[in-house]
Amino acid sequence: MSQRLVLRRPDDWHLHLRDGAMMQAVLPATAAVMGRAVVMPNLLPPVVTSAQALAYWDRIRSLLPAGSSFQPLMTAYLTEDSDPDDLAAGHRDGLLVAVKLYPVGATTHSDAGVRDLSRIDPVLERMQARGMPLLVHGEVTDPEVDIFDREAVFLDRVLAPLLDRYPELRVVLEHVTTAEGVDFVRARAPQVAATLTPQHLLANRNDMLVGGIRPHFYCLPVLKRRRHQQALIQAATSGDASFFLGTDSAPHAVSAKESACGCAGCFTAPVALPLYAEVFETAGALEQLEAFASLNGPAFYGLPPNGDRIGLERAHDTVPERILVDGPQAELRPWLAGRALRWRVTEHLD
Repeated sequence: MSQRLVLRRPDDWHLHLRDGAMMQAVLPATAAVMGRAVVMPNLLPPVVTSAQALAYWDRIRSLLPAGSSFQPLMTAYLTEDSDPDDLAAGHRDGLLVAVKLYPVGATTHSDAGVRDLSRIDPVLERMQARGMPLLVHGEVTDPEVDIFDREAVFLDRVLAPLLDRYPELRVVLEHVTTAEGVDFVRARAPQVAATLTPQHLLANRNDMLVGGIRPHFYCLPVLKRRRHQQALIQAATSGDASFFLGTDSAPHAVSAKESACGCAGCFTAPVALPLYAEVFETAGALEQLEAFASLNGPAFYGLPPNGDRIGLERAHDTVPERILVDGPQAELRPWLAGRALRWRVTEHLD
């Protein structure tokens, strides 16, 4: 049994850092392990323009310790009023790596998202011409559609027709959660890729609901049936280059999670890589972890893999119970707080 793993330094291709005191509290967990991270733009107000993305990039960089090599990769929040020229210029200048599509009301801070896809055709045309990826929260928000079916319906009603109209538009289906989503990505590769989260690989809706409601398991898209979880595990560990690491780590104060109307999101950043290692070990596929965590994402985005390496060792460790925030949002509870871990990140290796 392997006691130690050495991987090229991984990247997180879907991350929420928030802002201000919250960002100061959560950024170290990612920057200590990941080489790069695609930073989500759903702040209040959202990051809509290249200038706003640059300002956010500056705030992130100002909180990194001296000598840190961590690179935030910035995105813009797509609205019906987004300026195609501005987004294209941001991509040309290396400021924006992608644009994020949130259907209105699909998840946290998505109220400024897109209602009418025809309104964003000029942006999509420019993105297709530039090879600029569209990152998609793939759920419909029709109240007539059951929450557990919203991803599958989105693929049929929205994403398939969109890709037919834009056959060269590169798309990442973020945090894919269903067997239908896995099949869709495989059928549309290499045009379409997908990120997979620790929570959707390690848990299903029984873990959230059986024996009492566990609010820290609540995320969007919501956890699905076990058969979907198994399909995600198979996709992640298969070696298929269309699937790669994206934690969707989404911190919320404990008071916002443990409430009458709790926020969606799992704060996984402090222990994401050990959790992924556990998934791959259980599946008998540790040899595939490096491709999933460190190679497939850069290949899709046209970036080189990180040059340095990171170690994982088999160790008895636990997920932290609390992470303190300096401000009115007093503390965070990581996903699986207090749970035993099989693996621990050790050191970076040149």
